[in-house]
Amino acid sequence: MTDSDKTSTDQTPSDETPNDRIASTETHSQVFIGAGQAAAAVTEKTTFHRPSDLDNDMPLPTDAQSVFLGGLFLIAVLTVLYVASELIMPIVLAIVLKLLLQPFVRLLEGVRVPKAIGAILALLLVLGVFGGLISLLAGPAAAWAGKLPDAIPKLRDSLSVLHGPIDAITNMARQVEDVGGAGVSSPSGPQMPAVRPFSLVGPLFSGTAAVGAGLLTTLLILFYLLVAGETFLRRAVEILPRFKDKRAAVELSMHIERDVSAYLLTVTSINIVVGVATWLDMWLCGVDSPVLWGALACILNFVPILGPMVGMVIFLMASVLSLGVAWIALLPVGLFFVIHVIEGELATPMLLARRFTINPVAVILSLIFWYWMWGVAGAVLAVPMLAIIKIVCDDLRPLRALGHLLEG
Repeated sequence: MTDSDKTSTDQTPSDETPNDRIASTETHSQVFIGAGQAAAAVTEKTTFHRPSDLDNDMPLPTDAQSVFLGGLFLIAVLTVLYVASELIMPIVLAIVLKLLLQPFVRLLEGVRVPKAIGAILALLLVLGVFGGLISLLAGPAAAWAGKLPDAIPKLRDSLSVLHGPIDAITNMARQVEDVGGAGVSSPSGPQMPAVRPFSLVGPLFSGTAAVGAGLLTTLLILFYLLVAGETFLRRAVEILPRFKDKRAAVELSMHIERDVSAYLLTVTSINIVVGVATWLDMWLCGVDSPVLWGALACILNFVPILGPMVGMVIFLMASVLSLGVAWIALLPVGLFFVIHVIEGELATPMLLARRFTINPVAVILSLIFWYWMWGVAGAVLAVPMLAIIKIVCDDLRPLRALGHLLEG
């Protein structure tokens, strides 16, 4: 065996010097053993990079045609989402629930439970939670809805400062009540409103059939996503030509799924704690139906900023109706405000860290946009969808600039 000579070749363009670049040296050592002798070979390779090659982690599009085509594609996608909302909304909800329940299914797989059985158990968990909440809250919600028509005038007379907001709530409730042609037309004059008792129970439960159909569609899609959702990833990996690309695709998809699942689990846990704290607040202060207000606080906390603001108004009305017009009625609302401050300023930033925080302006714009697109369901799904978009953009280098823009 002969010794190999170490060679080093530096090729630099005439208009640049090596000092204008960043040098990186790679050293490789190999040991050969044979015929009772050992030899070592060491090779070094020095490569010069421009600083922009290393620092440009958030590339921006420079081709005007690509930007224009991307804008047209985005408009087309949003149009489809608006027109086919009844079809797409259950799919989006199923994807969010899949990311939330995927760790539970994998935990069951770790103890050798088949994936199909784990998916069925996850569905039963979802149905048990929603069914339990509905059975627990249906009675108090119906009771408050029945008391609301008589309570609003009394509340309006007691709180002169809130005349404007209470009138707005009353008018909005009457508009909801009149949806679906509640008026009676007269042949000799304009349409006259029908005279009937004011009630919110009918409008609130009039869409039960539509909600049931959407829930069934969501559960069906969720089951197959939990059982066979990784099939798409396997087929996509098989299409890629090189092993390096296959490994990168698998690592990227697993990293995105892990981050999104961690975010959804953390936010859901925080909101449950907020709901329990609000229940204790209302119970200790003597407000009627504290379980209802705790569940409402948990749901409203999925809508950042606007949700707690709406909750404070609702809890103030409930406190006044339960405790009367007195300073003590402000105590439950004040404690709820303290709970929200602790959650928003301490717990959430500490548990989610900076990586998962989102720009408040982006949150508000997302809430407004998705409420306009899909109504209340869109407002609830707005922040989870925005968080998923941010996490995906952070992990994909071409979209990293958008993820940085959405960061809080």
